[in-house]
Amino acid sequence: MNNENVISSNNKSTLPKWRKSDTLWMLSLYGTAIGAGVLFLPINAGVGGLIPLLVMLILAFPMTFFAHRALCRFVLSGKNSNGDITVVVEESFGRTAGIWITVLYFFAIYPILLVYSVGITNTVDSFMVNQLGMQPIPRALLSFVLVAFLMSIVHFGEELIVKVMSVLVFPFIAVLMMLALFLIPEWNSSNLSFSLNSEGGHSILMTLWLVIPVMVFAFNHSPIISSLAVAKRKEYGNIYAEPKCTKIIAASNIMMVVTVMFFVFSCALCLSPAELLEAKTQNISTLSYLANRFNSPVIEYIGPPIAFIAMAKSFLGHYLGGKEGFNGLVQKILRNRNKTISEKKLDKLAIAFMFVTAWGIATINPSILALIESLGGPILAILLFLMPMYAIHQIPALAKYRGKLSNVFIVVMGLVAISAAIYNLL
Repeated sequence: MNNENVISSNNKSTLPKWRKSDTLWMLSLYGTAIGAGVLFLPINAGVGGLIPLLVMLILAFPMTFFAHRALCRFVLSGKNSNGDITVVVEESFGRTAGIWITVLYFFAIYPILLVYSVGITNTVDSFMVNQLGMQPIPRALLSFVLVAFLMSIVHFGEELIVKVMSVLVFPFIAVLMMLALFLIPEWNSSNLSFSLNSEGGHSILMTLWLVIPVMVFAFNHSPIISSLAVAKRKEYGNIYAEPKCTKIIAASNIMMVVTVMFFVFSCALCLSPAELLEAKTQNISTLSYLANRFNSPVIEYIGPPIAFIAMAKSFLGHYLGGKEGFNGLVQKILRNRNKTISEKKLDKLAIAFMFVTAWGIATINPSILALIESLGGPILAILLFLMPMYAIHQIPALAKYRGKLSNVFIVVMGLVAISAAIYNLL
């Protein structure tokens, strides 16, 4: 405590220098965000031509940075230095709110797990039929094998597999950038127009409105923000944790926007809005459509496996998070009824629920983008955009962040994402 008092008396310009641990956290944030969602972003964004892409380019950084910084500040506002977001929510808003946040977290993660189960099945099916020339396997059987395979990997070595899959995100990013560069000779400026109507029949404003939830999903790294806040609080203390976290979030977000938007523009310049609409209809990722569209061995045989790795990595991460959320929900429900359940039984129940629902949805094959637009994006928007803003205006420790223009921007973008989802459900 004495050390903290000494530090607080110094000028904040003496912020500790950038460390190796800061770089690792920056890359971890980047790796958490950049995954399967990026593979579907060019489809929704490019259908509307050039205007939505330019607006997206302008909005991407402030949307991502201000929202995640606010969430980080909320976690840092807790009195317990080891408290994660769930602890801070209960501390700030009470036990009932803690239960509701657990519910929201589960429903923020669980639909995304379903998205990946559909995406993985479609990617493997497309690769087998179009690149390997095989006869299509019955969808129910293929999805059963793929979901069972991925869940068995986690079951037999969660920690090791998650580490391996986290490492795989970096070659994925490298290949994604190489593919974006490889597509440059295929660029055609006529694919991007200033038309006020998109290929799907929507106006430009409608296209922009509907792409916001997909943007929230594609750039989301909220699951790791709580861990970042706790780790940096331990490393730098209460005085420097917030400015350090802000720097780390900003650096990772700049990397995200530059690499993702380059990939999105590269795809949009080599595929017409009509082709992107066809990819949306086929319910496959941009990489799978590119592999089918261009007669290039590089794209044909590298694109789909990279898409599979990206989605498998995301599936594993969201499976673990979804299972934790499911377990937490069951435990809280039973606790309110003065009942308990053994950890083994709870794990088996969670595994059975996740497997049956993921397999069922993968077999039914609903629209991936519709799932993102109507479920993943809006619930994330509530947690990432609206909850921290509400906290800033309710918690005394966050009073110094009130009255900022960025707060208004974040609330507006959160409401846009939620309203787009409601429109899709009607």
